[in-house]
Amino acid sequence: MGAVLLNVKVCLILLAAVPVLAGEYAELSSGARLHVERHEVSGEIVRLFANGGVTELPLASVVGFEVDQTPPPAPPATPAPVVSAPAPPAPSKDPKELVHSAAVRAGLPPAFVESVAKAESAYNPGAISPKGAIGVMQLMPETARSLGADPHDLEQNIDAGTRLLRELLLRYDGDVVKALAAYNAGSGAVDKYQGLPPYPETQQYVNKVIRGYLDNKPAAGVSQ
Repeated sequence: MGAVLLNVKVCLILLAAVPVLAGEYAELSSGARLHVERHEVSGEIVRLFANGGVTELPLASVVGFEVDQTPPPAPPATPAPVVSAPAPPAPSKDPKELVHSAAVRAGLPPAFVESVAKAESAYNPGAISPKGAIGVMQLMPETARSLGADPHDLEQNIDAGTRLLRELLLRYDGDVVKALAAYNAGSGAVDKYQGLPPYPETQQYVNKVIRGYLDNKPAAGVSQ
């Protein structure tokens, strides 16, 4: 009987270390309850099956069996797949802000460059002239290439056009009329006529830019 009690104690210790699964409880005459998967009775012996092992007890030591009503533990929830949020769209670039920044980098009055941009394309990035000038600053493809810029790229277009204005102003010693005429009709025409060419389109362009600059330049003491 001591061996039987020892076996019972060993079973209790082992059962305490494993999760409870559906099966049945063996009620022992000692008052203990053993959780087993199933049992078999063979004569005066009862075999209790649990955790892959078998325990044999005298049939008289078992008072009865009770079905385990405890539901088996639910399987762990499958974590939801992680879905990366789409990258936010890049903020659109404001041509006016780009013109202002390019003017500051080039050391030119922003109001002057802004007047050129307005006269050229009214700040329209998709503007294309009948002659093939592109974008806000209306750069010809060959002119853009000479400045190392892609005329279809808004930021490069504005930066290159502003640099070209600066180069023309330096070439003509700050003569705004000659610089603007060269921007519109080319330096060859300005050099040929030693000043503003007699082209109505170019003359109207120069007057428009200068008038726009004078109307919009900041008051004295305010930098722009």
